[in-house]
Amino acid sequence: QAQLVESGGGLVQAGGSLRLSCAASGLTFGSYAMGWHRQAPGKEREFVARITSAGSIYYADFVKGRFTISRDNAKRTVYLQMDSLKPEDTAVYYCARGRSLGVYDYWGQGTQVTVSS
Repeated sequence: QAQLVESGGGLVQAGGSLRLSCAASGLTFGSYAMGWHRQAPGKEREFVARITSAGSIYYADFVKGRFTISRDNAKRTVYLQMDSLKPEDTAVYYCARGRSLGVYDYWGQGTQVTVSS
């Protein structure tokens, strides 16, 4: 069964850090891009970061310089290191496998990140 499972969310104070992980099973991982998205209460889901199979990286402007995406193909895991967190980063964070630019075919269940002021 194809699965993406996120972990690492939690409650943190503004200025703190969290590291999210997304472990893939039952699906091809290394030859696909992987992305992180987030959805805050009452808002649409938005793109956060993407890493291609070749290691090219893209970030949303609002996380540049604060978040770092990486992947470990041997562990079939993609990471999102989040530093200098702000209350507006509060959201459910989802990882997804990329089929093509902007198109994702498998999604995880999400992990809650809450940043207190």
